[in-house]
Amino acid sequence: MKLNTLKPASGSTRNNKRVGRGQGSGRGGTSTRGHKGAKSRSGYSRKLGFEGGQMPLQRRVPKFGFRNPNRVAYKGINLYTLQKLVDDHKLKSVDPVVLVEKGLADKKDKIKILGGGELKAKLEVTAHGFTATAQKAIEAAGGSVKTA
Repeated sequence: MKLNTLKPASGSTRNNKRVGRGQGSGRGGTSTRGHKGAKSRSGYSRKLGFEGGQMPLQRRVPKFGFRNPNRVAYKGINLYTLQKLVDDHKLKSVDPVVLVEKGLADKKDKIKILGGGELKAKLEVTAHGFTATAQKAIEAAGGSVKTA
């Protein structure tokens, strides 16, 4: 067997339909495009969202809402997550760098400590924000809160 003798199995491939090659071919004239209309013209391309002249969905559905360009999004970390970190890794302090190392946040995230769960360990916590309940719980456990 040589590379120059390889060919597909018989019946597995077909020749392309050669349109627009004269009336004798059986596919001349309109070249299988039908008569008139946009789709029969050369260079036709349908616009994105075009529904055949019907009012498109993006124009039928009303506009609503507002996206605040100045919104600051925080990555929320609950107290029970901090407690689990202390149990697993014996930490004395937690800051954004530690949370990134442990895979709980991304480098660019602003971190906010939330009051979900219970914290028993004395912990120094540094973050970009705290809820009131989280701050009270950390201080009640003997820890300290520092805003980054």
